[in-house]
Amino acid sequence: MSNREFIYTYSGHRDEYDLCRMEMRSFFGFDVLSNVLKSTIEIDPSRSPFMKERLEVIYEGESFEQIADLVEQLDLDHATFKVVCLNDSELGSMKKVGHSKRREIERNIGLRIKGEPDLEQPETVFGVVMIDNKWYFGKLEVSEPIWLHHQQKPHMYSTALNTRVARAVANIAVPHPNGVRAIDPCCGIGTVLVEALSMGIDIVGRDINRRVVLGSRKNIAHFGLEGNVTTGPISEIEDNYDVAIIDMPYNLFTHITVEEQLDIVKQARRFTKKVVIVTIDTMDHMVEEAGFEIIDRCEARKGTFSRQVLVCK
Repeated sequence: MSNREFIYTYSGHRDEYDLCRMEMRSFFGFDVLSNVLKSTIEIDPSRSPFMKERLEVIYEGESFEQIADLVEQLDLDHATFKVVCLNDSELGSMKKVGHSKRREIERNIGLRIKGEPDLEQPETVFGVVMIDNKWYFGKLEVSEPIWLHHQQKPHMYSTALNTRVARAVANIAVPHPNGVRAIDPCCGIGTVLVEALSMGIDIVGRDINRRVVLGSRKNIAHFGLEGNVTTGPISEIEDNYDVAIIDMPYNLFTHITVEEQLDIVKQARRFTKKVVIVTIDTMDHMVEEAGFEIIDRCEARKGTFSRQVLVCK
């Protein structure tokens, strides 16, 4: 939590709109219907597969002239900088600002800053944006699509989650990683593990299938990450965890029965008080029978194929 204010801009496919909003709720405690969100909570924008940028607000004003006057207070002591106008797309109720107008805004702001402009490799990138007829200026952090680099794994199978969904699910399960221990007890080839480990989440993996465990370990190592993945049934887990992530095995790959699905959820209840379940089947009755309550849910679609994401406590 911080007294500073941050502005986050978002971009995503309509099929993942609900998943994006669920991730928002996990990070910030609320969601928004638009593609811009303001909060005092600081999140690395590269964690989310949906965030475009994060602006740490330094100044805000009712007019561009007011912002420009405030920016004159900045003295970077010859450090290099660049200014970017974020109104390159619709933000909330604000229409997109044209290219030439954005360049004019950037030049006008840049001329007020005491420092050395550098458009190629600046030490600091500043952003300026108009949202709901109010102007904001601050330090800009652009999201890096790390999840995109994880798409080409040495070991893959077609029914695994895509990396965008896996990354969002990891964030939904562990939005604030400090002090949180997580487990993926049906980890498969490690799609969720790779995303979670790349964000510094303390997570271990497990799977009953020795072959996919070996694939998971190789995938983790391929991206220069370190993680513990063991072989064995969920019934043999003895440690306790703050949260479990379960991408429920289903018939296309494992031929799992309804009874086995129920047992997985019941077993999870032994070692965690919170579980995030990804499933193609409706499992509300199983969740309830296992002693969990669904506190949030969404549907992640890809064309005609859909998965449910359930947050249970």
